[in-house]
Amino acid sequence: MDLFPLTRRLIDIESISGNEKPVALFLREHLEKLGGRVELEDAEPNRPNVFACWGKPHVVLSTHLDTVPPFIASSEDDGFIYGRGACDAKGIIAAQVEAVSRLRSQGVSDFGLLFLVGEERNNAGATAANRNPRGSRYLINGEPTDNRLALGTKGVLRVGIEARGRMAHSAYPELGESATEKLLEALNRLRGIKLPEDPVLGKTTYNIGILQGGVAPNVIPDRAHAEVMYRLVNCGEELYHDISNAVGDLATVTRVLEIPPVQLKPMEGLPTTVVAFATDIPSLTAWGEPYLLGPGSIHVAHTDHERISKAELVQAVEIYVNMVKKLQQ
Repeated sequence: MDLFPLTRRLIDIESISGNEKPVALFLREHLEKLGGRVELEDAEPNRPNVFACWGKPHVVLSTHLDTVPPFIASSEDDGFIYGRGACDAKGIIAAQVEAVSRLRSQGVSDFGLLFLVGEERNNAGATAANRNPRGSRYLINGEPTDNRLALGTKGVLRVGIEARGRMAHSAYPELGESATEKLLEALNRLRGIKLPEDPVLGKTTYNIGILQGGVAPNVIPDRAHAEVMYRLVNCGEELYHDISNAVGDLATVTRVLEIPPVQLKPMEGLPTTVVAFATDIPSLTAWGEPYLLGPGSIHVAHTDHERISKAELVQAVEIYVNMVKKLQQ
């Protein structure tokens, strides 16, 4: 299957986080046809990672199988392929698979592919894979970087904030205690925290991604919940301490997820960038020295107009081939 049809075929297999198995099964069959030794290994029940190798996997190309919701089927025009996962990361999978075909046709061996579940939620696939490394010396991770080599990625601190109150009829608010009011005050206090900065990675940013509370407009809510995601530029421990202190006794703060920021090496001949998103790389420490590069723009990932340039896909194949060759020297 050629590069563009493969990209569309992958997009059209829905693999929203938690439902990666169908695309994993498709890739197993496809990679076996390319002569790979292919293994599926469950990271969680019915959520298999895909590992394939040709000879000894000194260099491993990797990205993730899962996408964010909702499913959007593929389409294309002269310049772009569209659909959920087009750039994050079905197009990258296709480019890495095509790079394998190109390397094999040139008589190159001793490389592998690692496709992971759960990157969009909790890095479950990477965490599982790190318990079973295969001896690789280098890892080329794929995320949308406009085909530029990332010199750094921000990390993630995701916190849950739970406020409790007392339910009552809204006509008699003095009989209740609004959890929503507490939560709003807690979130307002978070806005006043001074956030860290880094000369390479820039500023720590945050997003209130989930805000829930109450059962009806005429009921004083006894529970309210928010989830806040910070994009880290350093260790999250001090920030978590500041968050907890700011919230105080208004609500309970829990650490849902933490991924550390990463600073990476350049490679001669490749343009560079720094990205604000997190990746599987911090959870893949046993897979060798990491590099981060992939086709597509993160600015259209997770949107209803997600797309990837056909020209960038073709360019990515060539870049991956050259990176594997260079790292094997």
